Amino acid sequence: MRIVALAGGIGGARFLRGLKDVTGPGDEITVIGNTGDDIHLFGLKVCPDLDTLMYTLGGGIHEEQGWGRADETWSIKGEMKAYGVGPEWFGLGDKDFATHIVRTQMLAAGYPLSAVTEALCERWQPGVRLLPMSDDRVETHVRITDESGTRAVHFQEYWVRLHAAVDAEAIIPVGADTAKPAPGVLEAIAAADVILLPPSNPVVSIGTVLAVPGIRQAVGSAAAPVVGLSPIIGGSPVRGMADKVLQAVGVDTTAEAVALHYGRKGAVRSASNEGGGGRRAGLLDGWLVDTADAASVAAVEAAGIPCRAVPLLMSDPEATAAMARAALDLAEQVRA
Repeated sequence: MRIVALAGGIGGARFLRGLKDVTGPGDEITVIGNTGDDIHLFGLKVCPDLDTLMYTLGGGIHEEQGWGRADETWSIKGEMKAYGVGPEWFGLGDKDFATHIVRTQMLAAGYPLSAVTEALCERWQPGVRLLPMSDDRVETHVRITDESGTRAVHFQEYWVRLHAAVDAEAIIPVGADTAKPAPGVLEAIAAADVILLPPSNPVVSIGTVLAVPGIRQAVGSAAAPVVGLSPIIGGSPVRGMADKVLQAVGVDTTAEAVALHYGRKGAVRSASNEGGGGRRAGLLDGWLVDTADAASVAAVEAAGIPCRAVPLLMSDPEATAAMARAALDLAEQVRA
């Protein structure tokens, strides 16, 4: 079975770890990772979502945080602070610095991000084929209004430094409109038997992947069933502050609203409130909500999207594996 997943960082990575537990040695998993969170710090190219996927699936993640390396030390950060060099609000540990140094050196030598990611994965052996959504530079920015006036800030500044305490007025994937899918991305989608949208942020993670021209169209027209899992349980994000960015694109923080935001596969809907003109194709053949949101199943199915209510809290490896199995089962049901 050839499985393709579009993923962001922590939620996507943990779900994929469960997916690996329920697939066999002959199955192939391709992960198309969000690079809109990428940022340049201390002269280095940092890819938070790609690294979280790589570390989590390769066994090197800091489990409690969900990001960064296990058994990390912070000597370099301390020395940078002593020199008065920032930013202090973004934490890079000593081991993590090594990843960014290698990546930046390879990029400077002319290798594209996809080739660099493949080389880094040689060390970590994540058990999946990890592809960046694009080799081109894409950065998600957030428009806010604060005491400094109306301005756009990098998503990392909004999320990490400001803790999303200011309302997001618009989400802008800078560079996405001219970016091209990385080599292998469209081919993997076209050849997939199943396409999964894990419980990653639907706006700044999966949404940014879909903003790269060609990717949304490929998913929407794929022969494979597309099944998504809600990142919202009981009206709240499972992790992070997804409600802030959902508000910016006019989507309520409910499992039902996120399903309708993705849309039924084959349907065409307006995209006017997502910061762009034109119309966009729907994506979903199936949708999983948590048992706490079972009352929303009927409304999602009324929109033409088969929906099931199952436990969606990734509380332990067994629960996460059960989620992944439920997603694959739903894909088989809608395929039949």
